Amino acid sequence: MIKRSSKKFIDNLLKENPSWNILDIGCGYTPHNDASVICDVQDLSNFYKDRNFVRLTDKILPFKDKEFDFVITSHVLEHVEDVDFLIKELERVSTKGYIELPTILEDNLVFENKKDHLWHMEFEDNKSQLQISKKIQYLEPVITVSSIKKFSKYFRQSLILELYWENSIEFKIVKKDLIDYEKISRLTLARKFFSKLLRNLIR
Repeated sequence: MIKRSSKKFIDNLLKENPSWNILDIGCGYTPHNDASVICDVQDLSNFYKDRNFVRLTDKILPFKDKEFDFVITSHVLEHVEDVDFLIKELERVSTKGYIELPTILEDNLVFENKKDHLWHMEFEDNKSQLQISKKIQYLEPVITVSSIKKFSKYFRQSLILELYWENSIEFKIVKKDLIDYEKISRLTLARKFFSKLLRNLIR
């Protein structure tokens, strides 16, 4: 089962279950406060001297089956080449978890996402299914990561996909039809903006 949720709901859920063994994967320098174990491909052992840090050196997560009560995967799946393998690993090491992803809109807006992200993620509510497709750059990026964080304060649901899962993560890798694909040019957008602005000034 996988469904839409919110980070606020997840934070409350973890606070209500202080005995849970919680894994945070790929969080870099910003793990969840309630994480019992932090796992990342970077060697951050010096940074996490007072916390339980495990470095990921292989595709297979270095944990036992169902070792955790909860696993957090925030802004990770879109970076991973073998995304279906990682999803199965999440199911293997935990019974439930939280997945946070950029929406297609956010992914196209941010400069730093252009090279680092491999996949687009959408949630099909009718099928309760995460749908994964190869990333398409519909728009040349226009803002930075720091800027999108400010936007997220007011437009989070448009920019962030928040999912809660139990027992299994229903997903499908889909191939998008690119017959009508047309890249949106920043120059075209700028021209339309200034044209509209000029028309308003003339009136």
